[in-house]
Amino acid sequence: MTPKAAVIGTIFMDCKGFAKQKYNPAGRNLGSVKFVHGGVGRNVAENLANLGIDTSFAASVDRSAIGREITARLAAAKVGTEYLIETEARGMGLWLVVIADSGDLAGSISQMPDLYHLENYIGKSGADIVSRSSHIVLELDLNEHITKKVLSLAAEHNRPVYGIPGNLSVIMAHREILGQLDCFICNNVEAERLIGVPLPVDNIAALEWELARFVGAHGLGGMVVTLGGDGCVYYDAKEGLAGHQPIFPVTVIDTSGAGDAFFSGTVMGLMRGLPLKQAVVCGTKVASWTVQSDENTCPELHAKMDADPILTKLLAG
Repeated sequence: MTPKAAVIGTIFMDCKGFAKQKYNPAGRNLGSVKFVHGGVGRNVAENLANLGIDTSFAASVDRSAIGREITARLAAAKVGTEYLIETEARGMGLWLVVIADSGDLAGSISQMPDLYHLENYIGKSGADIVSRSSHIVLELDLNEHITKKVLSLAAEHNRPVYGIPGNLSVIMAHREILGQLDCFICNNVEAERLIGVPLPVDNIAALEWELARFVGAHGLGGMVVTLGGDGCVYYDAKEGLAGHQPIFPVTVIDTSGAGDAFFSGTVMGLMRGLPLKQAVVCGTKVASWTVQSDENTCPELHAKMDADPILTKLLAG
C-alpha cells in the first residue's frame, strides 16, 4: 500500500505577540502581533503534506471566514480535507501566546475546541478513515473515547500509530495505550511526568538507559524525547538501539511549532522506511527550518528537503 497518513487532531487559531526587546511580563512591551493557523494536528498535517506524504486530516473546523481560510490553506498544501467537519462554533481552539525576543515561549493561554463533533464523527466514520490509510497520526489527548476508538480501529486494520501528546490528560490516566503505539514522541518535561522520576537531561547515557527501561516496561515500538537545544534521545525497541541526535544550529525566530515539526519530520522518515536512528535526523532538520519562521509551519519544507544533502542521501536509501 502506498504510504498515506491519516492525521486525527485539532485546529487552533493562534494570536502571537513577538516582543521587540527583553519581555517584561509586568510592563508594556513593544513588538508585533499576528494571527497564525495552528493546532497540533493541523500543524502536523500541513508539515507531512509539505514533506511529500499523501495526507488527510480529520478535525472539526468552524463554519466561518477563518474556518474557510484554514481549510483553503490545507487544501493548497495538498492536505486531504474530506474528513474535516464544519461546526457552528467551538470547532477550533484558540491559543494566545507571547514570544520573547529570544524566540522562546514567554507565556500562553489556550482554549480547547469542543470535541463532541469529532468524537461522533470518529465513531461513525473512523473505520473508513483508518482502512483507507497506511499509517495513523494521533493527538493522544483529544479525549479518552476518541483515543481508544482510533487505537482499536488501528489494531483491527493492522495500521501503525504514531502518537503525539497534547496536555497528557488521557495518557497519564491510561498509560496502557502507550503499548499500542509504533512510536511516541514528546519533550523532556512531558517525559518526566510520564516516567515519574527526574530525568538526568545533563547525562545522555543515563537518560538513554531510563528511556529504554520505560519503553520496555510499556511495550512501545519506539520513543523519542526532545531536549530543546540539546537535541533528542531515542530508543528503538525493534532494533534494541538507543541514541542521541544533536540539533543543527540556526538563528531562531519562533520556537512554537518546533515540536510538531520534529514529530512530522520523524514520522515522514519512518513512513518512508527509515529506522528511528535516521528518522530523527529528518525530524531535527524539519524543526530547524521551522524555528526560522514566525509561523507554526515552514511552507518551504519540500524545497528545503530536496535541496538538503543529508536528507537527500537518507531518503534515497
